[in-house]
Amino acid sequence: MSIKDLTQKSFSVLIIRSFGVLLLFGFTLFITNFFTPENVGRYDFVRSTIMVLGGLALMGTNQSIIYYSGLLKARKSVESIRIIYFKMLRIIFALSLIILGLFVGIFNEATILQIFKSEESFSLILKSIFTLIFFSTTMLNIDTMRALEKTILSEMYRSLFRYLPVFVFAIILLKTNRQSLLVEAYLLGFILLSIFSFVRVFALLSKLETPRDDSENFSVKEIFKTSAPMALSAIAYFIMQSIDIIILSIYEGFDQIAYYSVSVKLAMVTTLALMSVNIVIAPRIAEIFEKKNMREMQHLIKHSTRIIFLISTCVLSVMFLFSEEILGMFGQAYIQSKKALIFLLIAQFFNSVSGPGAIYLNMTGRQTTLNKILVLGLVINISLNFYFIPIEGINGAAKATLFSLIIWNSITTVFVYSRDKIKIFLT
Repeated sequence: MSIKDLTQKSFSVLIIRSFGVLLLFGFTLFITNFFTPENVGRYDFVRSTIMVLGGLALMGTNQSIIYYSGLLKARKSVESIRIIYFKMLRIIFALSLIILGLFVGIFNEATILQIFKSEESFSLILKSIFTLIFFSTTMLNIDTMRALEKTILSEMYRSLFRYLPVFVFAIILLKTNRQSLLVEAYLLGFILLSIFSFVRVFALLSKLETPRDDSENFSVKEIFKTSAPMALSAIAYFIMQSIDIIILSIYEGFDQIAYYSVSVKLAMVTTLALMSVNIVIAPRIAEIFEKKNMREMQHLIKHSTRIIFLISTCVLSVMFLFSEEILGMFGQAYIQSKKALIFLLIAQFFNSVSGPGAIYLNMTGRQTTLNKILVLGLVINISLNFYFIPIEGINGAAKATLFSLIIWNSITTVFVYSRDKIKIFLT
């Protein structure tokens, strides 16, 4: 992949993601101005819950299908991706049922009430679990499109279609004065998305050649063995993105969750460049590593990191300089999360200069190493959240994110350089 192709594809993805961010901001502005902070907090609690549980149900399949696409392309057996996809669907369906059975069998409403101090928490978690199969299928379908080199289509589902249904439903709820059903509207969106995205993926897979007798074939056990290590890193990453909100729900009300979640979403805008570049280079990293061309690998990583830093710095600067004004757009009460936002912006700046470390380890067969790094980061993150949140509330949650992100990113960059002499950090 030439630098010109990398830049063009990365910016194409970035443009779509930017429209997705605008849609998300429009939706967030809408619900924070027309729905109560408690309703917004419930929505963010469910969003965080389904992300964590979704990591368990996906079991890394959405990451490993990208790995397999690069591997099969290098081996000239792309048609085998069809068989792999349907085996992954079986894994997701089975795990979703297991999670539902374990939750119903182990927990009851009284137990959940003791943990979260809210009578609604049990029903919110249960609704999330019932929707888990649809959420997980949607996420697998999105990355399957990317594996089939339909990056733009994949990003339209990930960045635009993902938020459009709940936005439309929220407008209807406001018009009918039924704002309390915001959570149900959010979950219903994933049911629709799973159906539409499956139809699209099925059509794309149908265009591939029929697998030959000599085509690459992987059993469910082999797929699970490849996906599981990626799942651990994905789960750890999802938990690190969501655990602060879940722990906040133990010590604070749903209104504080709403205030903090807005800062998290604003800070996540700065990851647009990182995610956009990662999406483009992930299959390429797997392909180059399979060919053992480390010189080309360093060239790819170097320019990728520079693109990430350049774009992220521009966004970070705007967010930092106008943080109070931007927060005020969501309502005056949301300005109280300004300090938390500053901590989160510093964390994302460090993230941008660290380069695509996680995706590099995942695509080069170092899933186990990445797991160890992220699990360490997760343990630190959870420990810091339980330490800081009771003392500083939402500011403490932001501090925990900052410190844990610096630690696991630093370890990743040092490991990659020590093993492959690849500089993933900004140079």
